[in-house]
Amino acid sequence: MALLLLAGVAYAGVSQWMMLFHAAEPWAVGVLLGPLWLTALGLAGSRFGAWGLAIAAALGVLGFALVLRGEAGDPNRLYMLQHVGINALLCGWFGSTLRRDRLSLIGQFAARIHPLSPGMREYTWRVTGVWTVYFALMVLASVAVYATMSFAAWSVLANLLTPLMVGVLFVGEYLLRYRLHPEFERTRLIDTVRAFYSAPVDPAARQ
Repeated sequence: MALLLLAGVAYAGVSQWMMLFHAAEPWAVGVLLGPLWLTALGLAGSRFGAWGLAIAAALGVLGFALVLRGEAGDPNRLYMLQHVGINALLCGWFGSTLRRDRLSLIGQFAARIHPLSPGMREYTWRVTGVWTVYFALMVLASVAVYATMSFAAWSVLANLLTPLMVGVLFVGEYLLRYRLHPEFERTRLIDTVRAFYSAPVDPAARQ
């Protein structure tokens, strides 16, 4: 867990440095836009299978080719669109699972660790809703700050405040969970991280 946190802090710092001092360099644009492409690959593959993965891969290669040729437009706008795009994709991913007849996304992660009681299903549904709202608000904030403030101010939001707020929300929910529901089975933060990479649970499963 400590290594993951350290890697996240390092990436945020490097991203901030590249945006402020090497924003127009093709290699920096490629590195900074990489997370959006990887996110799109993961979501396209999980939702649409091989065809979705192939289309996302082709679009990514085309985009990087345009960047290397200097034909992708203002790099600052590209960085903003990358930040907005990732948060919009995550908002759509989380929000698309908010159906009462199926497990929410957080519920699917939790079910990889332990069976879910009806109370846990309801709680994870609400937490999924909170994350959906967070990602939607981040999209709005990113566009608003980019449009009304300096690029340096926007880069602070994107590279420093965004991961900080994700961490606060993640840890805050973990600490609040057992104050609101002491009856819930105890898990560790690292278990949540491992659940993300473990075998998926059928979202239609009922506990």
